Formats: sequence, C-alpha cells, structure tokens
Amino acid sequence: MREHAQQREAESAPDCDVPVTAAEVLLDGHRATRDRVARSILDHGPSSAADLASRLGLTAAAVRRHLDGLAATGLVESREQRVYGSRGRGRPAKVFALTDAGRDAFYQAYDQLAADALRWISDSVGGGKAGEEAVAAFARARFGKQGEKYLEALRRAEAQERPEALAQALSADGYAATVRRVPSAAAKAPAGAQLCQHHCPVAHIAEQFPQLCEAETEVFSQLLGTHVQRLATIAHGDGVCTTYVPAPGAASSPDRRPAGHGSDAVPTAGTSTEDSASAR
Repeated sequence: MREHAQQREAESAPDCDVPVTAAEVLLDGHRATRDRVARSILDHGPSSAADLASRLGLTAAAVRRHLDGLAATGLVESREQRVYGSRGRGRPAKVFALTDAGRDAFYQAYDQLAADALRWISDSVGGGKAGEEAVAAFARARFGKQGEKYLEALRRAEAQERPEALAQALSADGYAATVRRVPSAAAKAPAGAQLCQHHCPVAHIAEQFPQLCEAETEVFSQLLGTHVQRLATIAHGDGVCTTYVPAPGAASSPDRRPAGHGSDAVPTAGTSTEDSASAR
C-alpha cells in the first residue's frame, strides 16, 4: 500500500521524489472526512466506530472504511475499551485510538531540539540529581508561566466549575481537554471530576523528562486550589492524560489534606504547594 501511495505521489510531482509521510496521508484520498474522523479521536479520546458515526453524522460503514484506511497507514490502532468498575457480559467493545504517528500528523513538535535543550540544561549543572532538579525548575517555570494565562478564567469560575474552566483554557492552547464528573463513593457527597487531555504537544519529550508531567500537575493543583492526582499520561502510553480533581471541600485521600483545603482562593501559578501531585 505504501508503494502505491509513493507511486501516486511521484506521478503528481514528476520533478521531485518525495516519500509519503504519515501527515501526508491525511491530505490524500478522502481528506476532509478522514481528517474529521482522526480529529474526533484526538478531541474525544479512544472511540468506537458507533461513537464516531454519531458524532460526525456518518454511517457506521463509512466510518469503518476511514478507520481501516487510517489503521493501514499506522495513524490509528484498535484496542479493547477500558472499563472502570464491574464489566457486564459479552466481549469488550473495540475502540480506535491515535498512534504516535497519528498525533504527529496534527502537531509536529521540534522534539529533538527540545530534548537536546533539556539535556543541555541537565548537563550544564553536572547531571545526576542536580541535573534532574534543573530540568524540574525549568518545567515549573514553563508551566507556571502558562498557568498565569489561565488565572483570570479560574478566578471568575465557581469552585465546582473550575475543572471545566481549566479544560476550556487548555483546549484553547491545543490540549483538547474535557471534563467527566465522577460520582463520590459516599452517599450524597459531591462528585469529583476527571480532567482529560486528549492531546499533549510535548508527549514525546515527557517520555524522557517526566519532570514536565510533574510540573504540569503541580500547576493544576495550584490553579484549582486543591490536591489533584494524575491517573494516566499519554507520555506513558495511555490514550489520554487524566487528572482526578476532588470535589470542593473533599480530601483526595484519607491521610492527606490538600493545601488550601476549605478555601475558594485560587493560588498564584508558580507558587509551591506541599501536596502537589506527581502521580503517574
């Protein structure tokens, strides 16, 4: 299939021999619809063919044809749907998720340049523990600066609405973030929230430098005014970066209480909190 694609590319541009890349696949064939299918997976996370058909107003058969094409070129992969809690009878539903190549088709980061820069920061202070701390300091400064842009939106929101406000701010910066409310185990207790980032522009770099994920989690904790817990990350191979945000006034664990517990104040991004989460 790749050979045929390369042949078509050569015929359309006889004066230059340009190999077909994953990003170019989205521009070939049924570009608009196929791009919509891939974009819907990016925005909503791993999705079944039925979910995609419903969101895009297409038939399930049409969606499956586009998914087959995306899978054949390595842009999406199928997997069993994760089920939280008890699972009913029958086979698990099959969902489709973007691969690394699929994500790169939407966002081309200068991964090697960024990795080299962070490695230089680490080496410039002697590497080892000192190097890790230097990279962490850079990550905190970077995400702290980014978080400052979100402060006004978070201040205007009520405490229980801050996860949604943060998701909107993150989406404006390309993180395709959504919020899912999670019922509390205690009867009549307020629901917590899962903040889901379906896209991460620095996922490949965070694989090598986990300080980036840790700093981002700290900033989320500061912006939301409560201890948060990172449950999954794209950098670790998960389909979505997921952060649990407890309901206002609820402790996230029995033996730890978040900084600023019981207060509606939104801390300034860049300050430190004793219970900032780095769970991965």
